[in-house]
Amino acid sequence: MADPHTTRTYPHGVPSWIDLETHDVEAALAFYGHLFGWRFTDKMPPGAPGRYVIASQDGTDATAIAGIATPDEGFDGEVAWHTYLAVDDIGETAARVAGLGGVVSSRPEAVGPPGQPAGRMARIVDRQGAPSRLWQAGTRPGAQAVNAPGTWNFSNLLTPDVDGALQFYGPLFGWERSDDLGAGMARVPGYGDHLVSTSDPGIHERQEFVPPGFADVVAGVVQADGPARWSVAFAVADRDGSVAAAERGGATVLATEDGEWSKEATIRDPFGAELVLAQFDPPGEFLAAEAQAGKD
Repeated sequence: MADPHTTRTYPHGVPSWIDLETHDVEAALAFYGHLFGWRFTDKMPPGAPGRYVIASQDGTDATAIAGIATPDEGFDGEVAWHTYLAVDDIGETAARVAGLGGVVSSRPEAVGPPGQPAGRMARIVDRQGAPSRLWQAGTRPGAQAVNAPGTWNFSNLLTPDVDGALQFYGPLFGWERSDDLGAGMARVPGYGDHLVSTSDPGIHERQEFVPPGFADVVAGVVQADGPARWSVAFAVADRDGSVAAAERGGATVLATEDGEWSKEATIRDPFGAELVLAQFDPPGEFLAAEAQAGKD
């Protein structure tokens, strides 16, 4: 079990944070607060332009989950959930993007109060057109509550060309693909050991029944039609119940899928952003093996 008293940190190349840019922050707070039970804290000082609101489980940074923000002035992109990728040196990483076929769409800049920045952020677009963000942590290391119902579970890069995508993300972030972990799993070697030494000392024991290296998995790189894009998934205890709640709040269901390990639904929120609701639903033999292990 993850240690609730230890700050969760993110090595280079690991997705570390998500946020939603939307023109109606107040309506988004109402929708997601009802859907996931989030609590909210405004982080912009009074009188500052725009809003940046932190969603959490209990109203503190210790259980921070995601951000909800007004777009920057002149914003002309889609309302969407964005994935941030942790980097050790944002200047050095941003400088390598163009050489790998990507674009730095906004240069690295400090975010947060002067003298105590939350971190440094840059917007990038990969070689296939998928936008994301680089994040060099300051006072905000990244999401602290993850994988439990109502929190961020995973980010998948949906791409028409998996090999081409890895030619960008591999050199830039140290991602490796391991076919024995299943299709679409990208890992950062050593990430599982980082979790053991920091926020999740029991991860290897919990994953005793999955292939070696699974603890190093940081993102999905999934073959998909359409433009390359990032997809953000949130864990829920009951997919169908969460879908019904989302629909009552004005969301649209785009697709549902019952997989071997999860039951998922892709929805579009009332503001136009797509997201995935994912219920962990493992095979019966996995649950039986876990139950037996608990008795030993």
